[in-house]
Amino acid sequence: MTCAVSGGPDSLALLVLATAANLRVTAVYVDHGLRSASGADAAVVAAAAAALGAEFRCLQATVAPGPNLEARARRARYGVLPPDALLGHTADDRAETVLLNLLRGAGPAGVAAMPPEHRRPLLGLRHADTREVCRLAGLTPALDESNLDPAIRRNLVRHELVPLLEEIFERDVTPLLCRHADLAHETVEALDAAVAELDPRDGAALAAAPRALARWALRRWIAEARGATTTGDRHPPDLAAVDRALAVATGDAKAADVGGGWRVRRSARRLHLELAATPPAVCQTDPP
Repeated sequence: MTCAVSGGPDSLALLVLATAANLRVTAVYVDHGLRSASGADAAVVAAAAAALGAEFRCLQATVAPGPNLEARARRARYGVLPPDALLGHTADDRAETVLLNLLRGAGPAGVAAMPPEHRRPLLGLRHADTREVCRLAGLTPALDESNLDPAIRRNLVRHELVPLLEEIFERDVTPLLCRHADLAHETVEALDAAVAELDPRDGAALAAAPRALARWALRRWIAEARGATTTGDRHPPDLAAVDRALAVATGDAKAADVGGGWRVRRSARRLHLELAATPPAVCQTDPP
């Protein structure tokens, strides 16, 4: 069993609990090449793995250029980790992701952040719990200074927004946000079931369907196509892109760009999703 271990308290607690469960564990540290302290952090993980009787590996990940360093580093990390690697996300991480996605306007799929699954066995724990696990195991977690950087939006959510919400509502808001994510996940499952028989390539069927279901079917179709490419970009299209595709389905446009170099066109009332050789600089919609 592979555990992704950064050296922080959450992932170290994951390593402790996995070895305590008598699993054969390999602790994998991913070096993004972004921090001068990465060597020291890797040493912390290697020492913890040795103390707990686990194997240790250090993998190198290349972070692509562009905006949103956190997202780019995450994609690079997941790109080198085994697909079944366990991750040390906690309930606090999930609550923060709900807030971030909610304020991005991500819709029910975004709000259904980090649904419980075998890869995230610590979602029922809090940051305070993982720190206590490390203390009891005699481990001193590494300190990642980037977790205090106010330029990273998640840090502002963690250190400023969540405490402010708790002050306003006079309660611990993390369980509420996680419950909201669970309800959103149920909604996502219901929408998936509702569009299971709706062909996203059938323009007439999409035009006749309720707008919410037509949008959902197109969103799934485009996201699945992206995930099938070598880039592995499984992020769904944004609402504007979905609505451009819906305009093609209803006959208001012949073709439209839907982001990521993809284009939807209509022929004989059937929709076709194509990957352009060169992504356009600007998203465009061709009139009917």
